[in-house]
Amino acid sequence: MSSRMRFVFAIAAVVASLGWVNRSNAAVDFSSISISNDVSAAVARVGETANTVAPAQRVLTGDWTAKFNEGKDSKINLSFERRSEGNGRNQMGQSFDFSELQGLSREQAMSGGAVKFSLVREAGRIDCEGTFQNGRGTGTYRFTGNDSFVSAMKSRGFDVSENPRSDDEHSENRLFTATVLNVTTALADDLLSAGFGKLGYQDLVKAAIFKIDSKFMREMKESGFADLGMEELVKARIFKIDADFVRRVSQMGFDKEPFESLVKMQIFKITPEYITEVRNEGFTDLAIEDLVKMRIFKIDSEFIRQARAEGVPMEVERLVQRRIGVARN
Repeated sequence: MSSRMRFVFAIAAVVASLGWVNRSNAAVDFSSISISNDVSAAVARVGETANTVAPAQRVLTGDWTAKFNEGKDSKINLSFERRSEGNGRNQMGQSFDFSELQGLSREQAMSGGAVKFSLVREAGRIDCEGTFQNGRGTGTYRFTGNDSFVSAMKSRGFDVSENPRSDDEHSENRLFTATVLNVTTALADDLLSAGFGKLGYQDLVKAAIFKIDSKFMREMKESGFADLGMEELVKARIFKIDADFVRRVSQMGFDKEPFESLVKMQIFKITPEYITEVRNEGFTDLAIEDLVKMRIFKIDSEFIRQARAEGVPMEVERLVQRRIGVARN
């Protein structure tokens, strides 16, 4: 599998894990995404799915469902659904602590009965009514955005209504997303304090989704990546690239590698153990691209020893040809 496709599937997995699904358009076109291109295309799909609703509404309404398994964890999963233009349906799911939901307790979710509860955050509030039975709930909700949040964000340089992609993507829809994800002015202030240059409102949404804060931004900058933008920081979170990983890569003998090389190392699981394994077979001066090829074609110490016994020259390309059965005179 190519690194391009592995990256695409990683993005898809993250999106799926957040529970965002557009039932009116279930097919996903992965062909436009590449590992070296902006990941905003993938993350924007998330925002568009979450933000699609009939335009020009001050109050948004829809249906909610909930699921809670007592003993599994302390959180409850809530899914908000509303209709969009063209009779489509859009869902946004997230897990919440019961302490975040005013008026709903764990006992109510398990014992059943009628409920009224609210998710109240800086960007707005979602008021829910419905019933629970055996940890599963259903009902309707009403969302009201907070204009003060819009003003506070604008005073910090974040325009909630910036660059709408369609008539559907107006401020109320973005406020709904901000409420569910808990995008706050504190997050905006925190990111601005890191000094990573100009950030837009959609960058705040990405930061909330992928848990990017000023501490993480500074650590990456101090690790030698001073020019990373939000897209690269999102990749770093997806592929678990942090300051500690950068140090370990340096200890492997790969100092000052470009950021994309670190991404490839994580995608293809180029670990210290694997590097030691192939170095012990005589491959002591390999570039990361060579290691990627060897990982893709499952070239390990056992395969190297077998190829050597058959007289195959100890070169990466010749080992790859041997693995795929291509003879070369």
